Amino acid sequence: MEYLALFLTLLFIELLYFKVAKKFNIIDKPNLRSSHEHLTLRGGGIIFYIAAASQFITSEFEFPWFFIGLTSMAVISFVDDVVSLSNKIRIFVHFAAVILIAVQLHVFSMPWYYIVIGFVVVVGVINAYNFMDGINGMTACYSLSVGALLLLVNYEVNFIESNFIIYPLIGVMVFAIFNFRTIAKTFAGDVGSVSIAFILMFCFAKLILKTGDYIYILFLTLYGLDTVWTIIRRFTLGESIFEAHRSHLYQYLGNEVGCSKLLISFLYAVLQFGIGLLVIWISQFDFSVQIVFSVVLLSVLSVVYLILKRMIIRKYIFKVL
Repeated sequence: MEYLALFLTLLFIELLYFKVAKKFNIIDKPNLRSSHEHLTLRGGGIIFYIAAASQFITSEFEFPWFFIGLTSMAVISFVDDVVSLSNKIRIFVHFAAVILIAVQLHVFSMPWYYIVIGFVVVVGVINAYNFMDGINGMTACYSLSVGALLLLVNYEVNFIESNFIIYPLIGVMVFAIFNFRTIAKTFAGDVGSVSIAFILMFCFAKLILKTGDYIYILFLTLYGLDTVWTIIRRFTLGESIFEAHRSHLYQYLGNEVGCSKLLISFLYAVLQFGIGLLVIWISQFDFSVQIVFSVVLLSVLSVVYLILKRMIIRKYIFKVL
């Protein structure tokens, strides 16, 4: 009943937000990065933050520094959804928010290079998560997949109170009602993709600190590969990695190849879930086995990814040019 009540409450709030978004013209207009052709309400992912805020209150204000960081990220991202902000401002807030995660987790006693690497990885993943929010259902499906994997591990490891994961996932399910459609009513916007990424990265940090197993970051394998290889390609072509584009693999599949965008989102999530189950199984072995598994997995998937993308570019992109 608790979860049902939360679902219905979040559904009501989401519908209320739509009225506000329409009144203030918070609209996602198609651009060079877009994979949609219709005007769509932007910022529907604000419901992820509201779900997390509900958990924060019901948990009697657990993890206050984290929540302050999440709030700062949500606010600056929502402002960016309404009026575009400088990348420097957003990155500054992102790093400040990640510092609050570090304060919350008491990691400043660790070697400085661990902290620096951790900061870069967390900020990078948050931005990568935002980059991948490009087609109907992608953020919703992938977040549900990653969240489900974290819940499975939490059942065995108990690294965090389960509602910390469940509440935001209920928000994702509410959002999916309006986004996982052929013609989406709303997109998550920066406020949604950044907020859910921030929540998930806090969970990953808690899990890794509890177990000492970095292999769990492979729960984000597909997002990571698509983002990293796309950045490398754009960099080698002399393109700005900060400009809008449609050169991720999922965008090529949806736009150039013409695959169903809902099917692409669903398959990304299912494949990631399958990889995650393998990761959970491998996590019981020692570090050397985990390293070998990680290298083989990333190498094989990278080869498949690059071959598939090259085929699409040759058949569809060059043909058009």
